[in-house]
Amino acid sequence: MFHIVLVAPEIPHNAGAAGRLALATASRLHLVKPLGFSLDDKHVRRTGLDYWQDVDLRVWDSLEDLKKEADPAANFWLLSTKATRAHWDAPFRDGDYLVFGCETKGLPEAMVHGAGDQGIRIPMAPGGTRSLNLSTAIAITLYEAVRQDRTW
Repeated sequence: MFHIVLVAPEIPHNAGAAGRLALATASRLHLVKPLGFSLDDKHVRRTGLDYWQDVDLRVWDSLEDLKKEADPAANFWLLSTKATRAHWDAPFRDGDYLVFGCETKGLPEAMVHGAGDQGIRIPMAPGGTRSLNLSTAIAITLYEAVRQDRTW
């Protein structure tokens, strides 16, 4: 299984789309606080997440807490427009974590640069746009990981 990690997500619809992608790929969704929305039933229903109860979801106080509980052999791939390596050049393996920052700021630049080759980006045409929607970026990266893994 792959792991989708959203660090400080702000928009419930993006978390909902990530949950749907997790279900479609038998992945686990991790949300790292602070969250820009509530996970209580009222808010979940409002965002149309009628399948939310089926999502394999974990909520963490910090990324460090998640890393402490993760399999030490797993890779943590940090997605950012600040990275230089293309996502299709990353050798994804079952059990890896795909880490995305919040919608307005992304992941901290120092964190991305500190990740070395595990900092990856989705290539985009020069001058086209500065970034992709979070749920779109998750789908592109997750399905490349699934394509490489080909377990189903």
